[in-house]
Amino acid sequence: MRLLFYPRLALDGIRKNKRMYCPYLLTCMGMTMMYYIIAFLCRSETVSAVRGGNVVQEFLWLGSGIIAFFSGCFLFYTNSFLIRRRKKEFGLYNILGMGKRNIGILLFWESLFIAVCALSSGLAAGMLCSKLAELGLIRMLSGEIDYRLAVSAEAIGATGKVFGMIFTLLFMNTLIQLKATSAISLLRSENVGEKPPRTNWLLGIAGAVILSGGYYTALTADDVFNAILHFFAAVILVIAGTYLVMIAGSVVFCRVLQRNRNYYYKAGHFVSVSSMVYRMKRNGAGLASICILATMVLVMLSSTAILYFGSEDSLKRSYPRELNLTFYMRDFEGLDAEKFTLFREDVRGAVRQYGTEPANAIDFRSISMMGYLDGGVLYTDPERIDEWAMGHVEGYAGVCIVNLIPVEDYNALMGESESLEEDEVLIYTDETGFEPDILSFQNGAAYRVKRITDQFVYAGHFDMSVVSMLTVFVPDLETAAEKTGILDNGEDWPEFQWVYGFDTGLSEDAQIELCDRLKDIFWSEERLDQYGYDSSIAGRAVNRADYYSLNGGLFYLGILLSIVFVFATVLIIYYKQISEGYEDQKRFEIMQKVGMTRREIRKSINSQLLTVFFLPLAGAGLHLAFAFPIICQLLLVFQLNNVRLFAVTTVIGFLLFAVFYTLVYRITSNAYYRIVSGK
Repeated sequence: MRLLFYPRLALDGIRKNKRMYCPYLLTCMGMTMMYYIIAFLCRSETVSAVRGGNVVQEFLWLGSGIIAFFSGCFLFYTNSFLIRRRKKEFGLYNILGMGKRNIGILLFWESLFIAVCALSSGLAAGMLCSKLAELGLIRMLSGEIDYRLAVSAEAIGATGKVFGMIFTLLFMNTLIQLKATSAISLLRSENVGEKPPRTNWLLGIAGAVILSGGYYTALTADDVFNAILHFFAAVILVIAGTYLVMIAGSVVFCRVLQRNRNYYYKAGHFVSVSSMVYRMKRNGAGLASICILATMVLVMLSSTAILYFGSEDSLKRSYPRELNLTFYMRDFEGLDAEKFTLFREDVRGAVRQYGTEPANAIDFRSISMMGYLDGGVLYTDPERIDEWAMGHVEGYAGVCIVNLIPVEDYNALMGESESLEEDEVLIYTDETGFEPDILSFQNGAAYRVKRITDQFVYAGHFDMSVVSMLTVFVPDLETAAEKTGILDNGEDWPEFQWVYGFDTGLSEDAQIELCDRLKDIFWSEERLDQYGYDSSIAGRAVNRADYYSLNGGLFYLGILLSIVFVFATVLIIYYKQISEGYEDQKRFEIMQKVGMTRREIRKSINSQLLTVFFLPLAGAGLHLAFAFPIICQLLLVFQLNNVRLFAVTTVIGFLLFAVFYTLVYRITSNAYYRIVSGK
């Protein structure tokens, strides 16, 4: 009988507090399920057999680590709500004669029951849903569907280890709190923090400054390199600023409402504002947590969704033609026109075997090198570039890739008849913002800029650079190379390239076969020994699966992580409502005794919740708006510049989340109402 005393008491405690424990158990189960699903997919042979599946599994390994870390942090956060609610009960046990050792045994059984229930139900749900998750991922990767059910013992073991450790740490943390608190303090624990906080203007101003700094950092990332450098700094500043602003600002907000007599002294607002002002410091932290989680969900879903749905745009940007060949010659003499005529004939011969001809060709020579612009002066010496980068805060953010292309190739590509004098050039630039009328090289050679053109048919490998591009069309390539002195820059730079891309109209399978045929021709040892070059031969059809696997894997991981973060958001909102409901219960009991009706209670509750509940959603929308430019820059790393599609995806995602958020508000507000009204 004695052996069953503590287990029965533990089960009775969980049952009596089921309003607090049921959502907690569901969340533990959900996170266990999500971790098992990701661990299962990481080890799935079906996924690894799909083309690009190994890339997806690398992302999923990363996602499993994120979920494990986040689950630990979040369960510690939510467990604090449970312990705070139970401390009064533990204090009563202590006064009635139960020592802290006995309470520790009781907590052990409670923790054991919760861990066993969460792990068993979470693993069971994960096993049931893992096949569905695998089928969804395979379909996203355009692989062959396999309907055989499978259970991964390794995934079960990994899940058990991770969450077993988390529940053990939660139990130890609870014991530490219990040991450090007296019985009287335990009994009074629910009343801690009932003093109204002071208005802290300094904290609020500091938060506003930090938040503004985060917004400014996000808005001033005007190129890909800056976006990569500034993104994490902007995230940290926005998170810190959000917490400070909402903790201090919420107190100020309530004080302003109290001073507004026309608003405050109304039956529907008086009780709600009076209740809020006593707990706004803690309330502000909760609101900030909801705001940050909502922002994470929105940013993650919108950015990964646009990557997946914009995969075709990204593919076409990287590979502007169906087949794309780039030859890297070893020296300037390698850019021989007669040699490239032979290469074109070899390509045509291979294409004709499929009954078609190369069409819509990209065909030009170029000399490419690193450089940086200082006004109208272009520096291309590698040592000078490194010295310049070390002396600037933004490092290599000001560096660009310079391409010298003969004007005759420009005319052939663009159908133009542009003519240049010996000292004239045309300029095409994407983000360097070149404006001077004179382009000078570091050795003193100078060219007059005839005009800046806004059109040029780029090759994919040009666009794949994360730094800015400066393309200079010169009268004669050999003369320009000698005049500017770029041939003396060293072994690595410059690069001497011939770019040739074309369409065929063939099926994807035929394009892949043709690409392999061209590799056999141009990668043969005889050809390489004869002409001396390196080459890149690729095409859309060859790389389509890789693009969709990369972007699909990111999108899928974004969905899984968003589900976990939504779990967290809902539970924070729920516990916020429940804990505040128990705090306000006595106040509303008194108000009912003096004549307040349930209808007036409902009106007061709506006033209180609507006053602050939608602040996190508005804050998330504001964060998302300021994050939009820097995310657009980061998407260029994936060769995606469809800003309109990203904007539409972001707006739709925000609206859907707002609807979901409103539903959560309605459900949790009903739970709050039932507590304070005594229903």
